[in-house]
Amino acid sequence: MQLLQNGYRGLGMLVEVNLDRFLFPLALCAAICLGAYFGSP
Repeated sequence: MQLLQNGYRGLGMLVEVNLDRFLFPLALCAAICLGAYFGSP
């Protein structure tokens, strides 16, 4: 049980550290897609 808790805590820390790395390209893609959607006639 303790191993599971430690693994979950480690995974949570990994996600927290790398969230910026995944969130920035996602936001960039969303901005480009929205710009193309609203910019097209």
